Amino acid sequence: MRWYQDRLFPKLLDWATRPLYRDRQRLLQGARGRVLELGIGTGANLALYGDAVSEIHGLEPEAAMLALARRHAREAGVRQPLHLLQGDARRLPYPDGHFDTVVACLVFCTIPEPELAAREMHRVLAPGGRLLLLEHIASGRPRTFRWQRRVDPLWHHLACGCHLTRPTPDTLRDAGFDLSDTRVFRHRKLPGLMAELLQGSARRAD
Repeated sequence: MRWYQDRLFPKLLDWATRPLYRDRQRLLQGARGRVLELGIGTGANLALYGDAVSEIHGLEPEAAMLALARRHAREAGVRQPLHLLQGDARRLPYPDGHFDTVVACLVFCTIPEPELAAREMHRVLAPGGRLLLLEHIASGRPRTFRWQRRVDPLWHHLACGCHLTRPTPDTLRDAGFDLSDTRVFRHRKLPGLMAELLQGSARRAD
């Protein structure tokens, strides 16, 4: 299982998320200042950060993923100071209000106790900062959601902890985020059970 998780799954993940390249590119144009990317994975987003970003912190629980992220950073020629850290999104090792931008890109589907991670993101985001989101979520269509629930146990196993049924918009609102500048839509290039996405820029509601 470790061979699958450490060697094969990262390649499958990069392949599976290629249809979202343009979406990720547009999203990260909004990143500013000191940035925290949760679940940075293989570092696929590192080449997409612009000159408005002064510093990048990437948090990732899996050591094998972090090794790939370091390699991608070298290949992409990342110019900003880069800090890659193995850690848990539920217990962020940063002070309050430390980041101008927090990025959550296809990560809330896998984080255990996502409500804790959402509150931690809220804590480390500076007043006036932005949370940039691109997340697949539980479908609002009853028939699709029923299928998501049926498939989820097997999918969770094959996709290394990913869930199809996360109500991420509700989780973020409960943590104190205003989602007025986000949208929920079905992506035409993704499989039906993963096609419903939350995308955009959220801010602290307080």
